[in-house]
Amino acid sequence: MSGQIENLYKLQKKDIPKVGAVLADAFQHDPVWKKVFEGESKIDQKFCAFFETPIRYCLKYGEVYTISENLEGIAAWVPGDLADMTIWQLIRSGAIRSGMKMGAKPAKKMKPVFKQLQKDRKENMKGKLFIYLLIIAVASKFQGQCFGGKLLRALIEKSERVGIALYLETETEDNVKMYERFGFKLVKQITLPGINLPMWEMVRELKT
Repeated sequence: MSGQIENLYKLQKKDIPKVGAVLADAFQHDPVWKKVFEGESKIDQKFCAFFETPIRYCLKYGEVYTISENLEGIAAWVPGDLADMTIWQLIRSGAIRSGMKMGAKPAKKMKPVFKQLQKDRKENMKGKLFIYLLIIAVASKFQGQCFGGKLLRALIEKSERVGIALYLETETEDNVKMYERFGFKLVKQITLPGINLPMWEMVRELKT
């Protein structure tokens, strides 16, 4: 029997221009990223560029899957030892070009946010192999159709097959409850520096 990932569409480079727009739509009400881009001009373009950056990175160093070629929902992840993006890796993946389109002010706001998340991730997962889920989202017009669950179940199946835990961060308490239904546990809740908004850090350990 084929695995659940085989029933998904593996993202191609040609899809990247569309992906940024899909993710910008999916995260349009996200409190953290709304705060980061607050007051920016050409916000739609910068929002798209922001979400293109991790997608390009994951295409190079991890995996990106969608429900179908219509890009209803998207999930992107990397091995835990590649969770922290270096300048060299950003250059090699082409992600730095997207990142530079975001503008200096949002980048400045994001720097302490990502620094804190990286620090916590290393502490929370010290000595463990894990898969880091950077992004999972469903386009607004397809939400409520179980596409997010389909993507998440495929990743969980993969993690159990290879024997590696899963790790993620999320920006809303509703998402925390949803992830808990899939076996994730909250390891830490923090207040993000600079923007003073909450973030929840979660892990799904392998069942023993």
